[in-house]
Amino acid sequence: MSSPVTVNVGIAASGVVGGGDGRKRVLLAEPRGYCAGVDRAVETVEKTLEKHGAPIYVRKEIVHNRHVVETLTERGVIFVDETDAVPEGSICVFSAHGVSPAVRRSAVERNLHTIDATCPLVTKVHQEAKRFARDDYDILLIGHEGHEEVEGTAGEAPEHVQLVDGPDSVDSVTVRDESKVIWLSQTTLSVDETMETVRRLREKFPTLQDPPSDDICYATSNRQTAVKAMAAECDLVIVVGSRNSSNSVRLVEVAKTAGARAAHLVDYAREVDPSWLDGVTTVGLTSGASVPDILVRGVIDLLAEHGFADVVPVTTANETLVFALPRELRQARG
Repeated sequence: MSSPVTVNVGIAASGVVGGGDGRKRVLLAEPRGYCAGVDRAVETVEKTLEKHGAPIYVRKEIVHNRHVVETLTERGVIFVDETDAVPEGSICVFSAHGVSPAVRRSAVERNLHTIDATCPLVTKVHQEAKRFARDDYDILLIGHEGHEEVEGTAGEAPEHVQLVDGPDSVDSVTVRDESKVIWLSQTTLSVDETMETVRRLREKFPTLQDPPSDDICYATSNRQTAVKAMAAECDLVIVVGSRNSSNSVRLVEVAKTAGARAAHLVDYAREVDPSWLDGVTTVGLTSGASVPDILVRGVIDLLAEHGFADVVPVTTANETLVFALPRELRQARG
């Protein structure tokens, strides 16, 4: 996990937040952008390209970011929805979001050479699902219906897993034995909304068990904490990220809930509407866990053109976690 949290170093201490001197400024969230799982997944595809040459196939988007997918496509990566679209015997990379056992079986049947870029923190949730299914628990999986990660996790034990898509869906949950119920979660959810869902589940099932360790990943949590630290000071928060990125969408929601007057999601600087900046003094800027920092730099440059020259970091954690590449590629990293 990440290093211990140090809240607002530099900005609250220096008096920049709440300064109110009318100068245009950007509060730049740290940490932001690539997490260890995304970095590993993208590098997995890049190293596979270097080792085997194009084309290589990736099931689903390797990570949920338009720029990353378009850049890799230009280099010869072919993204497919299912393994049956991959020619028999070809190389197929599984995305960071993980896959179900059924997908793995399909790949074996097609004689595909698979390389697994699943984030290790997602793999941890898969292992928890299998473990509690073996012990005949009802598993309440908190997550968004249709998300690839949820499909992969639920596929580990479909007869034991029940999806809980937010607090409002709790009323419809039923279990076989209230003494054997555990909740797990998608790794990229809003921490606050997940805890509200758990609270409601526990009201309904008082003996509900918690997962062995947090399922919401350190990076998702850290990025939300950084946004919360600055949102109340912001007339506008810009989140760089794609619309199919769960953790990026959550950052917009967190910013609004934490006090930002407005918040918007953009893939690129060119999507920033200049009218958003009318009457704005303080812009908060962050990015989702699958976003390369070059896209954030583009927004910083655009904001500078509109007079937002002061960029003040808001640091709430320092991330040092690195995941090893899949075994087949570890020599390539060296």
